[in-house]
Amino acid sequence: MTKERTLVVSDVHGCDEELRLLLEAMSFRPERDQLILLGDYVDRGPRSKEAVAYVCQLVRQEGALALQGNHDNRFVNVVAGLASAEEKMKFWEKGGAETLSSYYGRIVAASEDEEETCCRYIREHYAEDLRFLKDLPMYYEDEAFIYVHAGLNPAYADWKLQPARDFLYIRESFYGGNARYGKTVIFGHTKTVELHGSPEVWFGPGKIGIDGGCALGYQLNGIEIAGGRVNRIWRQPRLEGP
Repeated sequence: MTKERTLVVSDVHGCDEELRLLLEAMSFRPERDQLILLGDYVDRGPRSKEAVAYVCQLVRQEGALALQGNHDNRFVNVVAGLASAEEKMKFWEKGGAETLSSYYGRIVAASEDEEETCCRYIREHYAEDLRFLKDLPMYYEDEAFIYVHAGLNPAYADWKLQPARDFLYIRESFYGGNARYGKTVIFGHTKTVELHGSPEVWFGPGKIGIDGGCALGYQLNGIEIAGGRVNRIWRQPRLEGP
C-alpha cells in the first residue's frame, strides 16, 4: 500500500519526549504515513534508553524505517567491548556518559571502572537494544529521495559501494561538494547551524540537511514529503530540563 506522506526526522539524541511531541504535531498515522528516522538515537540528551525503546516501538509496531547513526554504532561498539581507543575517547566526549547514565539509572562518571561496570550491566539487561541498533540499515531510498545519516562519498561512482563509515561520518566532502546522485539526499549528522547558521532545515544543491541540534538546545526538525517533494517543515524546540 502506497503511503500518502513520508515524514523524516533525524538526530533524536535521547530527546524522546520531543520526538513524541513532533510526531503528534505532524499528526503521524502509520496507516497513512511512512516515518523515516535518520539515526543517532543515543548520546547527549538525557533519555537515550527511552529514545531507543520508542524508536524500536515505532519500527516494530508502526512500520517506521530507522537508519543507523554514528552515535548508535559507537555505543554498540563500546558496550560490546569492540571499540578502539579513539572510539572510546569520542564516546565520552560526545555524550556517552549521558547514555550510560540513562541505562544504568544513576549519574555515571567518565572512568574505566564505570565504563566496565555499566557496559556489563547493559549487555546483561539490554542485549535486545544492542541487537536492534547494530542491525539498523545504513540507507534507504524511494522514487525521489535517498535517506542517510551522514551523507554520500562523491568519490564513489556507485554510492552504495562506499564504506560503512561514510554513511555514518562523512561531512564536508559530501555537503560542500557539487556531486549529484540522481535523487535528492536527505541527511542528518551535521547540524544545520553549522551549514547556514540556523537550526532550521538546510536546502543545498541536491541535498537537504535536517539535524536541528535538539540535544544541544535547539530543535528537532521534521519534514513532510508528499507527491515527491517537500510539502511542509515542522519543528519541536528542546524542552526545558527539570
